[in-house]
Amino acid sequence: HSNRAMLRTAASRLVGAVRPLCSGSVASSRSIVTATLPDLAYDYGALEPVISGEIMRVHHSKHHNTYVTNFNVAMEKYAEAEARGDYTTMISLQGAIKFNGGGHVNHSMFWKNLTPPKDWVPPEGELLTLIERDFGSLDALQQKFAAQTVAVQGSGWGWLGYNKATGKLAIATTANQDPCVTTGIQPLLGVDVWEHAYYLQYKNLRPDYVNAIWKIVNWKDVANNLACAK
Repeated sequence: HSNRAMLRTAASRLVGAVRPLCSGSVASSRSIVTATLPDLAYDYGALEPVISGEIMRVHHSKHHNTYVTNFNVAMEKYAEAEARGDYTTMISLQGAIKFNGGGHVNHSMFWKNLTPPKDWVPPEGELLTLIERDFGSLDALQQKFAAQTVAVQGSGWGWLGYNKATGKLAIATTANQDPCVTTGIQPLLGVDVWEHAYYLQYKNLRPDYVNAIWKIVNWKDVANNLACAK
């Protein structure tokens, strides 16, 4: 019984990491968690010229959808293994749950973090106050964020997050599809630096992609995430 409780707790932590910060595209029941591909608030071509419509179509309908599908398969297998008391299988599935569940929650936030260029507005209010307090200026934040995010080796994410313990904003990176919460901070803004997020348009010029994305950051959504994180 203690082994099963430990594994259930570990799985719950992974599932917790897959739940969006304020609202969810993850439906839960007593025995299984099911993810669904969220609709976008804008058309695939709405982020041009920063991100092409073709990239957005493939990224959302193919890549994100694959994470959703594989997460649901892994959770179903996990529930079956738990019912059998099959600890070996339960343990072996946790990597797939973290990877695909992380891919789902990371992308679900990423889409909301972006806005069409015509709707872009700069950060304001408490968010801007914290940016200026913790980084000196918005420009300084962008430079530091870009430097750390561009330096991610292989595939991963760059994050602006809120550290509840210190009450400060912080920048972090994660490998692969690891969720931001695995770094100990609450995610406010995530930038995907997997090649599928930019290669069709920017080729190997990851810095150009990261520097351009500031033109479509949805600072209103980032501010809302800050309010939820606190």
